Amino acid sequence: MNLPRNAYFKGQFVPYEQAKVGVLTHAFNYGTAVFGGVRGYWNPEEEQLFVFRPVDHYQRFLNSTKIMAMELGQTPENLARLTIELLRLDNYHQDVYIRPLAYKSDEIIGVKLHDLKDELSIVAIPFERYVSNDTNAHVTFSSWRRVDDNAIPARGKISGAYANSAFIKTDAIRAGFDEALVLTQEGHVSEGSAMNIFMLRNGKAITPPVTENILEGITRRTAMQLLQEELGVPVIERPIDRTEIYLCDEFFMTGTAAQVTAVTKVDHRPIGSGNMGPITTELRKIFDDAIRGRLPKYRHWNMPVYQHITLESPSTKLSQKVPHS
Repeated sequence: MNLPRNAYFKGQFVPYEQAKVGVLTHAFNYGTAVFGGVRGYWNPEEEQLFVFRPVDHYQRFLNSTKIMAMELGQTPENLARLTIELLRLDNYHQDVYIRPLAYKSDEIIGVKLHDLKDELSIVAIPFERYVSNDTNAHVTFSSWRRVDDNAIPARGKISGAYANSAFIKTDAIRAGFDEALVLTQEGHVSEGSAMNIFMLRNGKAITPPVTENILEGITRRTAMQLLQEELGVPVIERPIDRTEIYLCDEFFMTGTAAQVTAVTKVDHRPIGSGNMGPITTELRKIFDDAIRGRLPKYRHWNMPVYQHITLESPSTKLSQKVPHS
């Protein structure tokens, strides 16, 4: 993987090589950090890099910091502006993945959240597909269970919780699968190792509710809206049993990294015909147009990097311009 060119680190932009922390850093030792995942997509027709739904992503990021008793003194709009400035500094003209991280930065021994300093970093790297087999993925059910809201809340992207995802992912890959599905303690399907899930049965899309220990995904929310508004597919949020997956017509996973990944086989059982289904196929096309700024209806989701921009908060209208540097 290519390393980032620059980083926003401790309040300034620095070459990535200078963004260093000590081995005693609290977040490194105890997982007391939260992160985000934001994507930027290159539109070759416009020669423009679009950041997809950054204010929504950063609102979730700040929600995660709240869970971890952090205070950054930032707003989603401020974080979006920092991201645009970083991308202009990096001068990327390709798809990128943006990783904001808030972390407990004290170099001390002792498990706690209070009376510690909170720091922020943001980096960006070139990025393409997360699941290489994203049109024909074969997944399995993991023997590991998803972390519970009363243990480590999955609705926050808490770095320590992703050891759970690492167990799930590694065991699946080593067993020859592309991904894994994970169950809640009650035995309902929660999500993949790091993505939300949807199944299609009888013309309806069904996805677990946010109370099933899932990440409240921005791509999940996007897929729900596109399914309903563009494809006329009703979306139902309800618990899903394991064997329902074996019997569904289509199945796909969503995430900032995974985008819309089609699953065609689960535990050696074909989903539907065993090929990517028509709704998933169409959703992938619409999603790709949306993230690259090609759909006027959803253009407000796309923040251009290389021109003047206007940032709007979902609750407050702003007119703050970021000049092209």
